[in-house]
Amino acid sequence: MNERTDWHTAVFAGGGCRCFWQLGFWQTAAPQLGLRPRKVGAVSAGAAMACAILADKIEAVVADFKARAARNERNFYPQNLLHGERPFPHESIYRDAILTVLDRAALERLHRGPEIGVIVTRPPRWAVAGASLPLALTARVLDRSSGDRLHTRWGRRFGFEPEVVPVQSCRTPEEVAELILHSSCTPPALPWYQRDRRKVLDGCIAEDPPLGVAAPEGRTLVFLTRHFPPERLPRIPGRTYVAPSEPIKILAWDYTQPQAIQRTYDLGRRDGERFAREQGASARPVR
Repeated sequence: MNERTDWHTAVFAGGGCRCFWQLGFWQTAAPQLGLRPRKVGAVSAGAAMACAILADKIEAVVADFKARAARNERNFYPQNLLHGERPFPHESIYRDAILTVLDRAALERLHRGPEIGVIVTRPPRWAVAGASLPLALTARVLDRSSGDRLHTRWGRRFGFEPEVVPVQSCRTPEEVAELILHSSCTPPALPWYQRDRRKVLDGCIAEDPPLGVAAPEGRTLVFLTRHFPPERLPRIPGRTYVAPSEPIKILAWDYTQPQAIQRTYDLGRRDGERFAREQGASARPVR
């Protein structure tokens, strides 16, 4: 493999439904570039996409989630509160989508593949009960308004800590689904989960993209999910950032728009093809 395109680590940022861009990008770029990372870092919905990629389930995930979004009329069902049920459909849709495509054979492929480190966030130990959620929201707002919008910083400054959990430590598809949900934990869309008797929140609060998981050796390819002009992407030796070529027109937690999911995936395919050409890869038919 050409050294220029030999990435040792792949890193998948979070972004909810925007992460379907990552699937499309990989689907077209990986065969042409021969992407075979030895290590993977992922967070939030990016962890779901990384597992789909390495389990060879890209097309199945896109088709399944589009079908679920087509059947889901709203992102909020207030009438469920009258029956003591959650008004948000996201947890059941998310979990069922993972378990539908991640069967035992897929889990075995993940265990045989590269190491996948998934980030979950632990709230500050000093924070009193109930204070972590508004503090996490404040960190998100500050990150979005800061000059460097590529990397989260304020969560760590407030005392939120990233914890890396290997997918290979999961013994069943259910445990993988639980880990991905924990890494995506964004109340109220999802419940506030506990892991090992401690609260967890969306891994993006502490580290997005999860560069701390990247191996120190070799080159790292970072998959973002927000649009940044090429001139705004960092130029760091040993690290390459790729981002959507235009703003993705779907909200992270909008589970009602199958057409927008397809458009996001298709944009990723086009961007992946373009990136492969720019890397000088030889033209090869793409499925």
